[in-house]
Amino acid sequence: MNDYITKEIQDSIDTKELILGDKDLITDIANIAKIAIGSYAKGNKILVAGNGGSAADAQHIVAELVSRFYFDRDGLPAIALTTDTSILTAIGNDYGYERLFARQIQANGVEGDIFIAISTSGNSANIIEAIKESKEKNIITVGLTGSKECEMDSLCDYIIKVPSSSTPRIQESHILIGHIICAIIEQEIFGEKS
Repeated sequence: MNDYITKEIQDSIDTKELILGDKDLITDIANIAKIAIGSYAKGNKILVAGNGGSAADAQHIVAELVSRFYFDRDGLPAIALTTDTSILTAIGNDYGYERLFARQIQANGVEGDIFIAISTSGNSANIIEAIKESKEKNIITVGLTGSKECEMDSLCDYIIKVPSSSTPRIQESHILIGHIICAIIEQEIFGEKS
């Protein structure tokens, strides 16, 4: 059991070292943070969605933006499209699971918003439909996925591909990247108020 635990921790560290060593990936993360700051400056918001563990990541990222991250400051407008059970079950029942997030973007998204699409496979049907709906509304699309080729590759305006095909390693890295983006947004918009 100890060997298994050690291997899991080392695999996680190895994935993060690959991210750290990829200067283009680091630049992409910084650029996404800058785009989010620009979107907020224009009065827009961030919408986030995913399935399963990625749904939890969507809610986690939104919580950091709306509440706080490192220090007390005003809340930032962000919506996790994974949280309202009445909306989710109504859309799922009336339009099908594939339209779960697209319908919410149709209703709540406006030009200049950002949609962060989280999918470890990059092929989740409801995420793909949400990206397509975002494109129709001129919403900026940011994809968080894994290393494999996927549908999101050609659809997203910006994409972060974690250098792994392991779902746990991808998800661990997604929340790390989400935390970094939230921290940069918070610091650049508000400056530290300690």
